[in-house]
Amino acid sequence: MASLGYAALHLWSSKRGKQRDAARLLDGIPWRGDEHVLDVGCGHGLLLINAAQRLTTGTAVGIDVWSQKDQWHNSPEATLENARRAGVADRVEVRDGDARRLDFPDETFDVVVSSLVIHNIPGDEGRARAISEIARVLKPGGRVAIVDIAKTNLYERELAAAPAMTDVRRSRTVLFLPTSGKVTATKAHPDPR
Repeated sequence: MASLGYAALHLWSSKRGKQRDAARLLDGIPWRGDEHVLDVGCGHGLLLINAAQRLTTGTAVGIDVWSQKDQWHNSPEATLENARRAGVADRVEVRDGDARRLDFPDETFDVVVSSLVIHNIPGDEGRARAISEIARVLKPGGRVAIVDIAKTNLYERELAAAPAMTDVRRSRTVLFLPTSGKVTATKAHPDPR
């Protein structure tokens, strides 16, 4: 009976829970519409597309290693097709990319998001490196929002230790798994002195 309950929860979460919780995660960001957004581990584009729908003149870039192990039919083409169907293809770009070595200059993005990805990186050192890279590519005044099924205490600790990161918060969220958590932070503007 427990297996049936888990299967039902997983099916519901795949169809409705992920959509609802992606919207909730992004609702916590005060959007202007001109942001440059990075989705780390974008997969089929759930957060990427939801972010792009909040943009008017901004752009949303998704990176992924395009693993078939973690997500069936995971490919740049599938993500771009989903963006086209959602009417945001003109605001979306996808690239190959590893979260541990983001191929972007410092302070490139206004918003960095990631959902259910970083826990897949092998070892705490690799996950810490990904968090450091996320902080590095965030502009002053920029926001980070990460949701994952595990290791969010590590993400919180690494963001708090990163230069200029402030207002670092971790909270439990039901998301679609009871063990999920959310970590948010803001990058401070440099001291004008």
